[in-house]
Amino acid sequence: MNISHQEIMSVLRQYNPWWSNARVPDLPHWHRAAFHEIEYWLLTPPTHRALLVSGARQVGKTTLLLQACELLTTSSVPPQNVFYATFDHPLLKLAGLDEVLKLWREFEPAAEGPEYLFLDEIQFIRDWQTWLKHQVDFEKRRRIVVTGSATPLVVEGQESGVGRWHTISLATLSFFEYLQIKQIPIPSIPEMSSLARLFAWTPGQFNRVGEEARPLVGHFHDYLLRGGFPQCALVPTVDMAQKLLREDIVDKVLKRDMTALFGVRRVLELEQTFLYICLHDGGLLEMVDLCKNLEVKKPTANNFISLLEATHLIHRLPPYGYGKEILRARYKVYLSDAAIAPSVLLKGKAMLQDDAALGRAVETAFFKHVFTRYYSVSIGFAYWRGKKNEEVDIVAEVQGQTIPFEVKYRRQHTGLGELKGISNFCTQKKIPRGYVITREMDDFGILPLDNSIQDTLLLKIPAPLACYWLGQSELAAWKSKEP
Repeated sequence: MNISHQEIMSVLRQYNPWWSNARVPDLPHWHRAAFHEIEYWLLTPPTHRALLVSGARQVGKTTLLLQACELLTTSSVPPQNVFYATFDHPLLKLAGLDEVLKLWREFEPAAEGPEYLFLDEIQFIRDWQTWLKHQVDFEKRRRIVVTGSATPLVVEGQESGVGRWHTISLATLSFFEYLQIKQIPIPSIPEMSSLARLFAWTPGQFNRVGEEARPLVGHFHDYLLRGGFPQCALVPTVDMAQKLLREDIVDKVLKRDMTALFGVRRVLELEQTFLYICLHDGGLLEMVDLCKNLEVKKPTANNFISLLEATHLIHRLPPYGYGKEILRARYKVYLSDAAIAPSVLLKGKAMLQDDAALGRAVETAFFKHVFTRYYSVSIGFAYWRGKKNEEVDIVAEVQGQTIPFEVKYRRQHTGLGELKGISNFCTQKKIPRGYVITREMDDFGILPLDNSIQDTLLLKIPAPLACYWLGQSELAAWKSKEP
């Protein structure tokens, strides 16, 4: 198809205003933690690789790329050496990547120094994996960042991508980022690079910080209702935020992206599978029950689950253990954001009056924070279930340590009587430290475990503080690496 060069360049100049000494309008000045990771790889790359930023729709990938472009073009990088394009634009998609880059260099001749390419929604480019592999292998001058909303990016390109690109998994906003983007004043809370530092606190410190952090509770509940998608966080009302989220998930991801990217034809059954997961968020995935209720065969249901995971809508946790211990065990499933279930199921603010639903939302939100904070240094995440059906919600393998987390978001204080699962796990596996995520700001402190084998301590942390600190420490960790 013939497309005039002028039409293509008109689109590219709109996307690249710095070529004309202009700036991107309305670009946020505040940076997410992932921005600092991108900055680190662009300015002081530890090795020659491309960057793959993968995440759900509307999670903020485009904003990150444009902020990186602004960083480069307002420093010492020649503006004509910075290129941005999104390939969900119909003209650019039709023209193709090679033709678009050829026109860039014809109209904007290269200057000295590295070239920076930012390619949004790369999954719309045919054989993008082969192209990117070739660029990394033979175009040493180029530093390339690509994004995509689905993991055919990762799954299909895994073999050719080994050693060619570094993946940044972009989650929805953390609670800390949510407070920042909404410009909500933050109480005087000490910074915390690691939750483990709290084990050295005195009872007085727990009491003082718990009192100071009470204003966070209302904002945390609002965060659970609105979700961590930037656009949803900034709209005026919770109802509007949930409507936007529902439209993005159901109408765009399930009904459009699944067909365009994966060739899904049985969209209604896929949507029903997703609704089933929304009803069982944070629970064990009962495939027999799912197949019976939705009248689908197990291979079809398994395929749908894999597709939902590929588009960053769910996380699956395997059981903790090895061999026969987990051979026939079930997966646990979390939605990628706590606000998805109440939005899709039209619950609105009623979730706050439903203690069970609120507890599930908090567990989902907390898992997202732990996963985002530690996925880059973690072997993996799992759940544990004992022989008497006692359970630990989340078990993280982080830098050689096994760390259990139990979420108890209830109005009464949490004692050892409600913690048999994590107590038995720590005893059996000889784990010295565990974490209990609580509700009340005064349910905060160290709980010794009556254990004759070893001295085990459980740390009770109110959920708003735990999520706040995990998000804050993720940002601090990457800012410390800034060049």
